Amino acid sequence: MASYFVTGGTGFIGRAVVAQLAAADRDGTVYVLVRDESLPRFELLIADLGHESAPQVVPVAGDITEPGLGITPGDLPDHVDHVIHLAALYDMDAPEELQQLVNVDGTRNTVELAKRLGAVMHHVSSLAVAGNHEGAYSETDFDVDQGFPTPYHRTKFDAEAVVRDSDVPWQVYRPSIVVGDSVTGRIDKIDGPYYFFPVLRLMGTIPHHLHVPFASLGYTNIVPVDFVASAIAALVTAPTVPGTVFHLAHPKGQSMSTLYDAIAPAFSGPKTVALPSAPLGEFAARIGRRNEVRALRDTIARQLGIPPAVLDYPFYNTRFDSEATHAALKELGVRLPRLKSYGPRIFRYWAEHLDPARYRRDDPRGPLVGKHILMTGGSSGIGREAAKQAVQKGADVFIVARKPEDLAAAVVEIEAEPGLVGVPKGTVRAYQCDVTDPEAVSTTVQQILAEHGHVDVLVNSAGRSIRRATINSVDRAHDYQRTMAVNYFGAVYLILELLPHMIERKSGHVVNVSSIGVQVRGPRFAAYVASKSALEAFSDITAAETMSDHVTFTNIHMPLTRTRMIEPTEGYDNAMALSVEKAGQIVVRAIVERPRRIDTPLGTLAQFGQFLSPRIAAAAQHQGYLMSPESAAAESSKGAVIEIVPEVDEAPTPSQRSRLAATRDLSKDLSSAVASPLFGISGDTGIRRLARRTINRLPGINW
Repeated sequence: MASYFVTGGTGFIGRAVVAQLAAADRDGTVYVLVRDESLPRFELLIADLGHESAPQVVPVAGDITEPGLGITPGDLPDHVDHVIHLAALYDMDAPEELQQLVNVDGTRNTVELAKRLGAVMHHVSSLAVAGNHEGAYSETDFDVDQGFPTPYHRTKFDAEAVVRDSDVPWQVYRPSIVVGDSVTGRIDKIDGPYYFFPVLRLMGTIPHHLHVPFASLGYTNIVPVDFVASAIAALVTAPTVPGTVFHLAHPKGQSMSTLYDAIAPAFSGPKTVALPSAPLGEFAARIGRRNEVRALRDTIARQLGIPPAVLDYPFYNTRFDSEATHAALKELGVRLPRLKSYGPRIFRYWAEHLDPARYRRDDPRGPLVGKHILMTGGSSGIGREAAKQAVQKGADVFIVARKPEDLAAAVVEIEAEPGLVGVPKGTVRAYQCDVTDPEAVSTTVQQILAEHGHVDVLVNSAGRSIRRATINSVDRAHDYQRTMAVNYFGAVYLILELLPHMIERKSGHVVNVSSIGVQVRGPRFAAYVASKSALEAFSDITAAETMSDHVTFTNIHMPLTRTRMIEPTEGYDNAMALSVEKAGQIVVRAIVERPRRIDTPLGTLAQFGQFLSPRIAAAAQHQGYLMSPESAAAESSKGAVIEIVPEVDEAPTPSQRSRLAATRDLSKDLSSAVASPLFGISGDTGIRRLARRTINRLPGINW
């Protein structure tokens, strides 16, 4: 009965090696070095092994960077037959000192342990030891005066040198770039060729029956993880030949066109026609390494999700001889599968589990199906209507407001609405929260994430409005504080809570239900417009910072809408105003289309007039101020409670509902087109949609 001690056994390759060892030697015992932070991965390893093989695998607490690997005496037997050293730091961006500590010093500590245990040292090195060597590099080659482009290349070379210079019997295994399992496609993280999958997938937009010229950029060398694990397990359990090196690599390597042809069936990509071979990839890499180009290259690479270090040396200039290795493996029954046979699998696994854009893909049944939307102000007004329409279109909506009774009523109303034909109806969940309380916001967001996993879209619909001249507010500082508390700080608290989550998922959208007042800047709305303007400025700046993280923002300059918020102002009783239904449609459009802003023709005209002739615009606003007196609520000392109305808290009374019904057809009038986004969304199909999108291509138009 043989015994094995494995470092790095909880890593990507290590888990596969442990599984293969347990299967190859049913009577053997496999000791796995486990750091404290790696314990959850070890538990997953045991779960994957199942009840038959799990008893063979024994965890041993320790760390390769410590003398004796930090193993407590008695945790390992005095003798182990084989030490398999897989632990290493593979991170091109890691500090050189850390790579030295893990890759070199860790290997030295492991060699000393193997000597004490009387074991054969099986060192899993890498083809990176060849550095920048050009030409052939065989299993018998090691130091050929090569240079090392990165600390990783150098530390892998130095680590293998430690093994070679030791007096323990050893075998060395040099894998090439390791990709996912050839059967399942499974891999832990994006690495190597996976960084280029998003670019290669763009070829799928070309009709698949065409043949597309494809330049030979350079060569790579990839092998699946199950081949590497099977090869190591087979060679470890076979009779040892001390001093042997094995190249676990493809015999010829693969060009980028070969890699593309292998994965193309997964996304119906066209076939390629190879152009004459030329070292275009190496030429581009050399240009990119120049100091005057590197900064720009690195910036673009990070936006594409590619570590800049990967672009320094993206292709091999070395041809690795692995003939002897494959001959030995053939005798042991291990064969390298053809890339074409597993290429589609590794791509599909990446697309489903690792693609940074996977959370941004829409369901074929509808763009809102399965989306998680957090909606503030969801118990009334625009928020409730938008939530209802989103649920009808398949979204799972989490409505947030202060009063539990209003939330409960909103849930009943939304759930009573029928779904749409061909679209699965979504769900609605209510969460009581005062958005002006940062601790309450944090608790609510964490609860939603814990219960539902993620949030795709945040809609800041909760609002507080006030209409009062500044001169009449000189002793009412609380008007400004309360308005800012809801309209600005409440929205900012939510954004700050969700932003790290959205950035981590590389997907997120924030919709701010702002106001046409930000563009018109009408008199008597200083407190309200200032709060909305502050939120827009915050969002615009944050949007510029998170563009590469695919977290986007939309500011809706919502025109006057017939909600409870405008009831205290008598002047609005007969004013042209949108119905709540149409306002909800505008919010849904913002969620689906994700424009930077949605304006109205009236708002654009006002903003344009202020830009061209600020004096005339100010004079016109002043005349409007003189012609429009304060509302009774604003003039009354008792009106404070009435005039400052949180949209999230109040439901329309029966009389208000009848008034709402009387205005529902208002948007059909020709005059209302001036005060609402072009065509709205209810009739936004066919020619109307084409017209809107065509007009919106004009500079300054966002209707």
